Amino acid sequence: MKVLFCTREFPPYVYGGAGVHVEYLASELEKITSIEVRSFGDQNSVSGNLTVKGFDYEYPGFDSADQKLKAVFQTLRTCVNMNVDPVDADVVHCHTWYAHFAGIVAKLCYDIPLVITTHSLEPLRPWKREQLGQGYEASSWIEKTAIEMADAVIAVSEETKDDVLKYFDVDPSKIKVIYNGINLNEYQVTNTTHTLERFHIDPNTPYVLFVGRITRQKGIIHLVNAIKHIDKNTQIVLCAGAPDTPEIAKEMEDRIAEVTTTRKNVTWIADMLPKKDVIELYSHASVFCCPSIYEPFGIINLEAMACETAVVASAVGGIKEVVVHNETGLLVPVEQQQTAPFEPLDPEGFSKHLAEAINQLINNDEQRIAMGKAGRQRVERVFDWSAIAKQVHQLYQSLKS
Repeated sequence: MKVLFCTREFPPYVYGGAGVHVEYLASELEKITSIEVRSFGDQNSVSGNLTVKGFDYEYPGFDSADQKLKAVFQTLRTCVNMNVDPVDADVVHCHTWYAHFAGIVAKLCYDIPLVITTHSLEPLRPWKREQLGQGYEASSWIEKTAIEMADAVIAVSEETKDDVLKYFDVDPSKIKVIYNGINLNEYQVTNTTHTLERFHIDPNTPYVLFVGRITRQKGIIHLVNAIKHIDKNTQIVLCAGAPDTPEIAKEMEDRIAEVTTTRKNVTWIADMLPKKDVIELYSHASVFCCPSIYEPFGIINLEAMACETAVVASAVGGIKEVVVHNETGLLVPVEQQQTAPFEPLDPEGFSKHLAEAINQLINNDEQRIAMGKAGRQRVERVFDWSAIAKQVHQLYQSLKS
């Protein structure tokens, strides 16, 4: 069997959870089948069963376009170009709306089954309009078309499966829940402190860590607003970059500037760090905080748990299937608006509850350490990539005519 992946992100260009998913799934799948990856970028490599080819996303022909629509036009062009090279595969598997149009074209033009992994859903991300403008209507149409014509849909959590059934016309029998995974050999506790030293983080003083993009979805602003309620001796480390829009970047800058006028133990790392540096930050953190307001799965929680770090996370989406309340961390309820933009009904209350959970763990060494150990045990038991890749491969096999 030969599998074609179509994806926006693939190393060295990975900035989010979907890219992490594709990288590790491809790595495991190549052990059992032939896989070709077509991605946005300039990659060009062949190694064993894995072939990777990048397709240029930046194109001067779109310089005159509206800046918010430019991303949509470039995406469509790139997806078409992904299909110019003849497709010789038994199945095409697409990740995020950015690559879905490539899958649509491949299914129609090359008559092969289409698999879609739902890393997130546009109807539940209305803030994307800030980034794409009216292009959000296009991204929503692309996603809807791809999901509804797919031969199989992989949902990364049970709640995501429910969301697919709620927002799209899909036969339930075509949806299979397959969790994200973690590389257990790579993500584990390290004793090195080079990254802490580089950013002047005191390894002997507790710190709470955030890792993620600066987006409405990841809820980082709610954590920043919680800082005033977090014990003053606790360090705050925000590894947060790749803002969706200039507006949210400015909001983040303003909030951090306000906080740091009265508190000096806040470290904002705006760079997207290499994995080994992030693993070091996870390993020495007392608490990892995931304040997402929408999260189909939340792979960052797996990364923290694999590094034996207790988690404080919002009780939304697939996070509730990853973090076990009072066992591997604390889940913070968040009452949300039932219609767009799905923000917390009481943002200040949500931020305060995040801080209370963080303080509880910071001040209870025994509970925090036990949760870290339990988290590592859980990822070893449930979220190993090799087992997950086998489930995906079995799904591919079921689609062969």
